[in-house]
Amino acid sequence: MFCPNCGNEVAEHAVVCLKCGGALKPLAGAPAAFDPMAKSRIGFILLGIFLGGLGIHNFYAGYSGKGIAQLLITLFTCGFGGIVTWIWAVVEVCTVQVDSTGRPFSS
Repeated sequence: MFCPNCGNEVAEHAVVCLKCGGALKPLAGAPAAFDPMAKSRIGFILLGIFLGGLGIHNFYAGYSGKGIAQLLITLFTCGFGGIVTWIWAVVEVCTVQVDSTGRPFSS
């Protein structure tokens, strides 16, 4: 078995990776482990609402390509394209559940 966080080989019965300290599988009935590397969902939403036209929420979540696209559309249209990119951002805030590494946002 391999750690989903770092790729290190770990024992089948292991609960935590000894290399990176990441949780491998939750114990039956145990609450989900706190992930200190997870981005805040609330932060993502607020950045998307207030600075979504500039793509700042995508930079925060690690989606640099989408962030650059939104920023350039807004800048090259002298702000008029900001309306379109802001709507794009609101749709992303409602649909995107994970950051660019596949890690779910924290509550």
